[in-house]
Amino acid sequence: MGRWEPDAEGRFRAAAMALFVERGYEQTTVADIAERAGLTARTFFRYFTDKREVLFNGSERLQQAMVDALGNAPPKATAIGAVAAALDAAADFLGDNRAFARERSAVIAVTAELHERELIKLSTLSAALAEALRARGIAEPDASLAAATGIAVFRVAFALWVGKSERRGLSEIMRASLGRLKILAASK
Repeated sequence: MGRWEPDAEGRFRAAAMALFVERGYEQTTVADIAERAGLTARTFFRYFTDKREVLFNGSERLQQAMVDALGNAPPKATAIGAVAAALDAAADFLGDNRAFARERSAVIAVTAELHERELIKLSTLSAALAEALRARGIAEPDASLAAATGIAVFRVAFALWVGKSERRGLSEIMRASLGRLKILAASK
């Protein structure tokens, strides 16, 4: 593939993921990624600050999509109803690229540095959702509880979604998980 071909960012992402899966994250360098993509390391840094960003690029856009959806939920929506709107937005944002999500999850699961970064991302999402709930007039501790619950549902549903035998869409899994949570909360 020549340097002039389009979608350099996508080429870097595909090359990085292939190398992370083949060699492991820690054994892959930016130079390796650039070579596999048929581009230069200098070009890599136009798109990503480091090789971690190949896996986390877009986190801010995901957060904004979730916060916007929560803010645009119907005014009479409960805190969990507004969080459900944010979860639907996350599913829309992530789309149907389950294969990439599976590989990304596998790479993150075996690399402590990446696992820590993923947990920080989820904590940041929870804090942003709690702030958006407070802006809707949800008092504490309800805002923080609803936001943290939403992120817990997201984590569980995402893990199910990337499972090899799972066929349901992410939004469907998240809705079912919220339903299970309501049943669990109502039980003694």
